[in-house]
Amino acid sequence: MAKTPASKINGSNGANLGFEADLWRAADALRSNMDAAEYKHVVLGLIFLKYISDAFEEQHAKLEAEKGSGADPEDPDEYRAVNIFWVPKEARWAHLKAQARQPTIGRLVDDAMTAIECDNPALKGVLPKDYARPALDKSRLGQLIDLITNIRVGDQASRAKDVLGRVYEYFLSQFASAEGKKGGEFYTPRCVVKLLVEMLRPYEGRVYDPCCGSSGMFVQSVKFIEAHATGNGNGGRARSQISIYGQELNYTTWRLAKMNLAIRGIDGRIEQGDSFLNDRFPDLKADYILANPPFNMESWGGEHLREDKRWKYGVPPTGNANFAWVQHMIHHLAPTGLAGFVLANGSMSSNQSGEGEIRKNIIEADLVDRMVALPDKRLYSTQIPACLWFLARDKKNGRFRDRRGQGLFIYAGEIGRVGT
Repeated sequence: MAKTPASKINGSNGANLGFEADLWRAADALRSNMDAAEYKHVVLGLIFLKYISDAFEEQHAKLEAEKGSGADPEDPDEYRAVNIFWVPKEARWAHLKAQARQPTIGRLVDDAMTAIECDNPALKGVLPKDYARPALDKSRLGQLIDLITNIRVGDQASRAKDVLGRVYEYFLSQFASAEGKKGGEFYTPRCVVKLLVEMLRPYEGRVYDPCCGSSGMFVQSVKFIEAHATGNGNGGRARSQISIYGQELNYTTWRLAKMNLAIRGIDGRIEQGDSFLNDRFPDLKADYILANPPFNMESWGGEHLREDKRWKYGVPPTGNANFAWVQHMIHHLAPTGLAGFVLANGSMSSNQSGEGEIRKNIIEADLVDRMVALPDKRLYSTQIPACLWFLARDKKNGRFRDRRGQGLFIYAGEIGRVGT
């Protein structure tokens, strides 16, 4: 297999147009008969490892040059002081690269992941550690390590150009596409997330996602803040003005969420568990809520929650969680909070099992601010039409004009275009 040239990957602008697609094609060619759902963790885990190793090695070289002034390149605190993960010797990329063609490479990668978790508590239980399993072809794993060696993702120049962010997000979208319906569980297309974020404008406050997937809503929120940052020019001050709270039921997706935030240096509380049956933020009142909950979820535990305090506008049917999600989010909104989330188009018209009455009560409470009907086939998780709901606790909150008693409805079903 022909390798993607390093010059193509390490272009002067950080990443040439088409760079992500070229890297994906090269990596996907090594997948063989492995299912995309499994291969996702193999590739993204290695990319994460390369990222923290690049950042570590750059700082290590700097400290080596300063040894005469008392710097110690093997002191973990020298790295933590500048928000760089400490990487033990056995986990450094150069060590793995040197052993990439050995039959023991799977075990060496697992040991590297374990060592990094031991020395960096924030990553405990997050990194994949099943590279030694017999089903993973070690020759192809070695080739994948060689391929990833060609990209610089964690050094300062690459971080400034968000090379890693581009690679990671592109790979998430491609894996979601390869997995089809299941892919929608961990990834919402960037165009949909961006629209939600830009309509809500979460400049500061508490941002919450009760079904956060791989944390795409949070990443896009931070990007929005940085794009509008003033003062220090790099968004650092603006980033500190939001607090992130997320919950994800699927354990492997929760790990992706934690890695996705870690590679971007974003702090946040991401909890694992069922938001209905085990709400990890029972007292949270969020300023902004963004979410893409599973559509028409049939088995959500509603039979155990008939008297739940969240159902202020009506008890949701046990066979469909759509209005359980809506009311869960309303429950967690602050007095001036705003929410934007994705639901199936049927949520705007269904009258089954009392859903129409719940929707009527929400509308009469003047909570519905805006609705957007999206073009077909925007989501990996379903081919049915979807829409965006925007709720506002207080339409006279001073941030916008007084919108009490009003709602904006946008039909965008025929104005979309193909893209991510």
